[in-house]
Amino acid sequence: MEQIFFQIAIILFTAFIVSFIARAFNQPIIIGYIIAGMIISPFVLEFGGSKHIIDVFSQFGIAFLLFMVGLHLNPKVIKRIGTSSLLIGLAQIIITFITGYLISTSLLGYDKTSSFYVGIALAFSSTIIIMKLLSDKRQLDSFYGKISIGILIIQDIVAIVTLMFISSMSNGADFSSFAVKSIISGGIVIFLLFLIGVFVLPGIMRNLAKSQELMFLFSICWCFLLAALFEFLGFSIEIGALIAGVVLSISPYSIEISSKIKPLRDFFLIIFFIILGLNIQISSFNSIIADAVILSVIAFIFKPVILMALMAVAGYTKRNNFLVGTTLAQISEFSLIVAALGVSMGHISEEILSTLTLTLVITITLSSYVIVSPDKFYNKLSRVISLFERKSIREERKVKKEYDAILFGYNRIGFTILRSMKKIKKKYLVVDFNPDTIAILSKFDIPCLYGDAADPELLDELPLDKIQLAVSTIPDFETNVLLIETIRMVNSDAIIIVRASQIKDALELYKKGASYVLTPHFLGGEYVAKMIKELKTDEKRYEKEKEKHVKMLIERVEKEAEMDGHHPEERVKINHKNLY
Repeated sequence: MEQIFFQIAIILFTAFIVSFIARAFNQPIIIGYIIAGMIISPFVLEFGGSKHIIDVFSQFGIAFLLFMVGLHLNPKVIKRIGTSSLLIGLAQIIITFITGYLISTSLLGYDKTSSFYVGIALAFSSTIIIMKLLSDKRQLDSFYGKISIGILIIQDIVAIVTLMFISSMSNGADFSSFAVKSIISGGIVIFLLFLIGVFVLPGIMRNLAKSQELMFLFSICWCFLLAALFEFLGFSIEIGALIAGVVLSISPYSIEISSKIKPLRDFFLIIFFIILGLNIQISSFNSIIADAVILSVIAFIFKPVILMALMAVAGYTKRNNFLVGTTLAQISEFSLIVAALGVSMGHISEEILSTLTLTLVITITLSSYVIVSPDKFYNKLSRVISLFERKSIREERKVKKEYDAILFGYNRIGFTILRSMKKIKKKYLVVDFNPDTIAILSKFDIPCLYGDAADPELLDELPLDKIQLAVSTIPDFETNVLLIETIRMVNSDAIIIVRASQIKDALELYKKGASYVLTPHFLGGEYVAKMIKELKTDEKRYEKEKEKHVKMLIERVEKEAEMDGHHPEERVKINHKNLY
């Protein structure tokens, strides 16, 4: 036991040092974990290290990771993915899989089973890395961020099916037995679990929510029970943990459960990625590096090209096409989980897993630099990327009229602002990067233009020197800075209103030349302060304020309920009925 503790202490200390260095070079900490495993693997094995114990820890990490993924796969979220993300995601998975499979069999000389695993591995992108980097850059709510997340959700769903497929192929089972087992046993159990999730768990969770410790214990218990159940049914603990998370995602307490599980997951996940590094023996590095580089080219270059081509067909601008393509230009931790499962079942060799692990390190390292500074790469490749944009899109972007006001970003805030522009009788133009929104606005004869406000080429085509008012409801700080600087270069008199989510960003935007900065998060506090100052402690006046607020909230809820029953395009129609 003392030896095991000593080994884990050495492993974690090495992981900390290497991860600290990786962080200093703006690399994901996951890279540090894997490299740490590569560094210490000769010493751990040479001095009789218990690889079995570390394997057990890594299995815990996988289970908790998939449990967390499931918690964010709420069926309601899946419903709102959108047709574009669905079609683009599925097409990208199919094309990338076929490409990876063919190159593996013809160029790398892998057998069909190994090529199948490689093709699947290349088709997925890293949810953990992308969500972390987009969150750090505050791009989760950006248009390309939403499209990327939608595609990731599609990949996660395909990964669930893939894990079920591989799990059911144990003991020499063929495809027909997989179908029977999946449809009958797995399908029935999942259906029953969702019935429990809808009708039984809500009442249990409400009672458990009174105690944070009981909720935490129940969540862990639920995860392990379902993992054991699916293992008993002939699938795997990975599938059980994932389904456990999906069922709990229906609960209103899913976010709280996720926050409670996260520290525990992070610890075991560290061990999982370290064990992946242990699998890459430095002595065998030369034998896998060439294959890893070839696979990295497919993931880092060919997969973005596929995505940009599909995005272009869907009618998006070249900048959004580039951002989505480069954001998804790596392989996933899911890829390694699938490959690790393949190794445990004897489908593929550990050398294939080592090759895919090295591919993960290479692609995540390269793609992280691009995701963090996309504009630098976009500006250099702008001419080439023009191939991935319809000519009709470029033609439609040409502005032939002059306008008094331009609204950048149509959303619920933009809807209200647009109504005010109509009241002051200004000739206005709406600029939005969602083609579906533009299509609906056009049907209502509202002057609109499809384009990305962060694209300098688009801004050059707009009559910014003639406008009196520019309003941006876009939350991205860098986009708003670009708007302000571009407008101020040609128009010093225009009123410029932009949006910010943080105080320091608002102050910086004022320094750049903004006339006013909208800060939604702080307006509520200002209103309450003003109300306290005016109403003081007069109970009757507060009662009147309450009645007015309740009336407004009920109207808002009714409008939301009306819109929730519609497709996003129909929501825009409902908004415009209210506008006119």
